[in-house]
Amino acid sequence: MSDNNRVIIFDTTLRDGEQSPGASMTRDEKLRVARQLEKMRVDVIEAGFAIASPGDFESVKAIAELVKDSTVCSLSRALDADIDRAGEALKNANSGRIHTFIATSPIHMQYKLQMPPEKVIAQAVHAVKRARNLTGDVEFSLEDASRSELDFMCRIIEQVIDAGARTINIPDTVGYAVPEEFGHTIGQLITRIPNADKAIFSVHCHNDLGLAVANSLAAVNAGARQVECTINGLGERAGNASLEEFVMALRTRKDVLGLETGIDTTQIVPASRLISSVTGFPVQPNKAIVGANAFAHESGIHQDGVLKHRETYEIMTAESVGWSANKMVLGKHSGRAAFRSRLEELGTTFATDAELNEAFGRFKVLADKKHEIFDEDLIALVSDTRAVASSEHFNLISLSVTSQTGETPLAQMTVEVDGTEMQAQAEGSGPVDAVFKAIEAIANSGAGLQLYSVNAVTEGTDSQGEVTVRLEKGGRIVNGLGADTDVIIASARAYIHALNMLHANIEKAHPQV
Repeated sequence: MSDNNRVIIFDTTLRDGEQSPGASMTRDEKLRVARQLEKMRVDVIEAGFAIASPGDFESVKAIAELVKDSTVCSLSRALDADIDRAGEALKNANSGRIHTFIATSPIHMQYKLQMPPEKVIAQAVHAVKRARNLTGDVEFSLEDASRSELDFMCRIIEQVIDAGARTINIPDTVGYAVPEEFGHTIGQLITRIPNADKAIFSVHCHNDLGLAVANSLAAVNAGARQVECTINGLGERAGNASLEEFVMALRTRKDVLGLETGIDTTQIVPASRLISSVTGFPVQPNKAIVGANAFAHESGIHQDGVLKHRETYEIMTAESVGWSANKMVLGKHSGRAAFRSRLEELGTTFATDAELNEAFGRFKVLADKKHEIFDEDLIALVSDTRAVASSEHFNLISLSVTSQTGETPLAQMTVEVDGTEMQAQAEGSGPVDAVFKAIEAIANSGAGLQLYSVNAVTEGTDSQGEVTVRLEKGGRIVNGLGADTDVIIASARAYIHALNMLHANIEKAHPQV
């Protein structure tokens, strides 16, 4: 690939994606995601916002030390403390980048920053120079660029490039832009700024109007050569530009766009499954590229066409993005080696033999309940195993639920709290409601239930149910995950997992606070 037609993929799943309410990840989960992103050959991994919390700092630092083939990036506001913290987190990176930003739209400068334009420019230049003293790779973003004045953007970009920024990011922070307008803005910036040739222009589009990928395509068509995106389009509000959609659009329509990336597209589906499992955000069946129905055909006309010649109704192959018709059948007679091997193929590794043994033990239990174990079952099983392993305060010991026609459902359960077994029973409008009330009778958490979601992991009545429980308390939002062929047990596990995350009380500040 020549530099002129190569688009850099900047993945911000671990930073902007994690800002989705309930999508916060633990350090170990972030490391798993980072490994998969590196395996997918993402160019830049934005690992977090180092100053947001001690946990975010440690995650960025750990990812910087783990990843060797991708550039690892930390976000920072245009403040000395932010920049220094980012530099400290990235000091052991094989390739590190500091990504600093300041708002440039009139509404943000007047009401949020309460700074005049000249002071904004001065602070931006100072920030870039300070970051450049810590690393040779500095990216500068103009927050709310799509509502900023073009002349002002030209002025500030010219000066931050002179100060040492080598990537200039133009974010559509609130998803306000439309493709023709956004592409024109990018083209004007590249044309009008005298030193534009010294930097790579980048875009970061949000999906509030459902145009994030379209705006990103318009931008690269106008000369941008980096796109910031996330797996499954995860992100604040309506999310970010979807990595899988943007990458496959470039690949499929190379005849029109003439651009390409370095992404190993066969790793897209494993990455999508991992993010869905870690965050508890299911992928809608009709989601482009990674949805369960993306390559499914029910119409007789479509089926007939595909059978005669695949390209009649498919513009890409399922295998090209990581779907596969072939699978290793795992069952109760499968061994530990086959179990480990298949999970490694799916992008999941085990840190210790103890973790492997625990997951394998649960696999054997599941195999006694299900005749055939699918890839989705394995991913859900490992996520649930890790959720249980992370449980330190509350642990589910036993559960009994009675539910029959004409009677009020009753849940009786035993939960271990810091090593002490406690029992409770409660009635509810349904079995799940009864279980949650029984848990609360023990935990007395005071948390509010924001989301309860059940998804069948595979087809069939013996499918595992994967449950997501979202709790909120004091402004903190956490997701709990649970999986089991019995959805009532899966629900209890998910609720207890969420309680343990609340109890851990890991603080995470928003980058714009």
